[in-house]
Amino acid sequence: MNEHTIDSDLLRDNPLGDPHVRPLWVYTPPGYDEDRDRHYPVVYMLLGFGGTLPAWSNHPAPYRKPVPVRIDEVFAKGEAPPMILAFVDAWTTYGGSQYVDSAGTGRYHSYLCDEVVPWVDAHYRTRPTRDHRAIAGKSSGGFGASMTSMRRPDLFGAFAAHSGDALSEAQYLPHFLWAARHLRAYDGDIFAWWQDFTSRVAFTKDEDLRLLEILGVSACFSPDTDGTPLLPFNPRTGAPIPEIWSRWLAWDPVRMAPNHADALRSLHAIWLDAGTRDEWFLDLGTQALHDALLDAGVAEESIHLEFFDAGHHGIEYRQPLALAWLAHKLA
Repeated sequence: MNEHTIDSDLLRDNPLGDPHVRPLWVYTPPGYDEDRDRHYPVVYMLLGFGGTLPAWSNHPAPYRKPVPVRIDEVFAKGEAPPMILAFVDAWTTYGGSQYVDSAGTGRYHSYLCDEVVPWVDAHYRTRPTRDHRAIAGKSSGGFGASMTSMRRPDLFGAFAAHSGDALSEAQYLPHFLWAARHLRAYDGDIFAWWQDFTSRVAFTKDEDLRLLEILGVSACFSPDTDGTPLLPFNPRTGAPIPEIWSRWLAWDPVRMAPNHADALRSLHAIWLDAGTRDEWFLDLGTQALHDALLDAGVAEESIHLEFFDAGHHGIEYRQPLALAWLAHKLA
């Protein structure tokens, strides 16, 4: 694994004052240094909400190997054609960027597409065409993969989404109700919670993860004109606020699919999977996205759909399976 930094012009002076110098990790497969004439496909790896790059190298649990170690073994054994992996950082003060350009967080979609991809092509022996370039991620990273493939089919010809954000009403509405209950302790003010959260050890209260996600996604999907996150629900009742909630729905991949049908039909490989006990109901979102892809005219043989017995967390072992499958498709 090679660790680099990118000095991003697009992230400079971002609304949250987050660093514009960003880490970028690039994995090269066995044999990369020996065969100087060989060029490789690339998969861009996106983290879920709250994730930072060191998570890729951490052992997720006893007896389980990190994703880069496992996929390296797959390539070393010849079980899949080798390829380059680029691990992208898009963390923000609020926990994530959803890989979109937003007045509340910064230009993270443009950073990924217009700075990271050209940088990797310039510094590594890639096969720099969309037919040999894919994007993959879990949870918010899966959303970033599906959404970016729809919006930038000139760059990406395939994607993998593990429990990727989709079907917003199933994913978010139950959590709005829980959030309204949590916010009673803060007089309905999520910024009062934020002040408390940032003044103590993080994630020591039950509400922390849920409220952080809602604040972070609000900054991405529904910022006010000055960048202030606007909640898409009434903080006292949990009821959606239609004019703000509609902005979230516009980013739902299930709803985006019909408007990006040409882009989706141009993709030659799509991997979708999810645990059947996903706490955000993203198994239902995955099914809905699969159905929306078929309705958009994507060939069924281009899609791998799989459900497995698990929740939302601790499913990193699924990613090497998708990467090996993508390696064959991109070779």
